Amino acid sequence: MESEERLRGLLLQALDADAAAYQRFLKELSAHLRAFLRRRLTQWPHAVEDLVQETLLAVHNQRHTYQRDMPVTAWVHAIARYKLVDWLRSHAARDARNDSLDDAAELFSSSDSDAAEARRDLAQLLQTLPDRQRLPIVHMKLEGLSVVETARLTGLSESAVKIGVHRGLKALAAKIRGL
Repeated sequence: MESEERLRGLLLQALDADAAAYQRFLKELSAHLRAFLRRRLTQWPHAVEDLVQETLLAVHNQRHTYQRDMPVTAWVHAIARYKLVDWLRSHAARDARNDSLDDAAELFSSSDSDAAEARRDLAQLLQTLPDRQRLPIVHMKLEGLSVVETARLTGLSESAVKIGVHRGLKALAAKIRGL
């Protein structure tokens, strides 16, 4: 939910001619798209980056069609799904000549409620961590920011950011094992 609001705010600023906001929007959207496509292309991980770039280009070219009252992620996911279908039509047939596209139905059948539940569960787990661990994980691992950007955002040193990620992930793994 936080990501949706941030992406929407950045896109709205960008549509109002804020170039810096547009750059931040594209950077954050890239990380979001990588995760979205990686989940759907487990058999073709090499294709994720190409599809991210194609989707970003389509978003750029079609940004004038965005309706300001519509969720950004729904709009972007629709574009990404079209790019994914195009890619599957042109590439998957070469990988598996006898498989039909119908066999790839599970790529599109993952429900948004599953993703929402996973985000909620992750958010609850992250809330159990102290800020020094939680914030670096959120910014670096979920939003795709660099150590330098995360340090700047959180006010922590770069080494504290790295330590926070390491200790936080270790703590989360222990909590998950204990469940």
